[in-house]
Amino acid sequence: MNFFEIIAQTFAQSGFAAMTWQQGVMILISFVLLYMAIKKGFEPLLLLPIAFGMLLANLPLAGLMYDATEAGLAWYNSGVLRIIYMGVKSSLFPCLIFMGVGAMTDFGPLIANPISLLLGAAAQFGIYVAFTFANFLGTVITINGEPMFTAAQAAAIGIIGGADGPTAIFLANRLAPELLAPIAVAAYSYMALIPLIQPPIMRALTTEKERKIKMDQLRQVSKVEKIIFPIVVTVFCVLLLPSVAPLIGMLMLGNLFREAGCVERLSDTAQNALCNIVTIMLGTTVGATADGLVFLRPQTLGIIALGLTAFCFSTAGGVLLGKLLCKITGGKINPLIGSAGVSAVPMAARVAQAEGRKANPTNFLLMHAMGPNVAGVIGSAVAAGFLLLMFGK
Repeated sequence: MNFFEIIAQTFAQSGFAAMTWQQGVMILISFVLLYMAIKKGFEPLLLLPIAFGMLLANLPLAGLMYDATEAGLAWYNSGVLRIIYMGVKSSLFPCLIFMGVGAMTDFGPLIANPISLLLGAAAQFGIYVAFTFANFLGTVITINGEPMFTAAQAAAIGIIGGADGPTAIFLANRLAPELLAPIAVAAYSYMALIPLIQPPIMRALTTEKERKIKMDQLRQVSKVEKIIFPIVVTVFCVLLLPSVAPLIGMLMLGNLFREAGCVERLSDTAQNALCNIVTIMLGTTVGATADGLVFLRPQTLGIIALGLTAFCFSTAGGVLLGKLLCKITGGKINPLIGSAGVSAVPMAARVAQAEGRKANPTNFLLMHAMGPNVAGVIGSAVAAGFLLLMFGK
């Protein structure tokens, strides 16, 4: 065998020869996401591992997402990312992320201003709009004789409007596991793009006078109130919707670690080490589910479009209720804080703060926006529980 034959044989057995156009497209998309995470700073803690996981999964012959059980082999013969992915598939990672979010969340602004609950609820409007649109598409469009989306799939798609990645993964796992990859990627990608998506909607729906409104300082919330809050919310929400127990339970457990004052080590671990480790594994394996051979389908394009629609309507729902409350209270509420009702904590609150500062440099809306923001976390989890109750098996 001469030199050129060796080169030809090596190339024939390489990933270059096995590359499909779908994998090439997904690799290019991963490059775009990496650029957005590194250069533009769009939620890099989420977007960077997702993008690199997408890159790894679409490198031919690497076998990182190989599922050995499909070939009748033991699970430990699977690819390394497939093994880690079991944490996503079992909803373990989303629940642990919720524990970390709870440990990092101060519910004080919500307790100090309970009206924030209404804004958080209004900002879930996009969930039901996207569900309605997806359900309609399922009745009018068929692919290979099957509806484009079933009712359960429409519900899983709708939750993207909650702007909560762990909740989207949790619900997709239960209702539409076959759509987990595009739903998870859409949810996390749009969360990262909130600084681009929300401001135009916020400015279009509010006047400059409304954006300039300065809000009164929130009252001081006692430690007792902060300790009682997670316990009461857990009992009420789980009794109302038992299916939401994994998310609400972990969220409020993490928050109780924070507020109890006697388990600082547990609170620190949940906020930092545990949350960081799980974020790496969840982000990388969620990205790795975006295999080009199954990702580039008509349903995926529909999910991307519906996800953007859901985000837009959720933002609009929160802002419009904020405008209504502004009129009812005689101009005491800045409508911009309603946009923070989507549960992307704390990015959505920061966007509201930034828009308020543009209109009035002396405006400080961050703490006021945090009320609807953390209310949105609870609201999206409750919405997921309701959809699971309606469409779960």
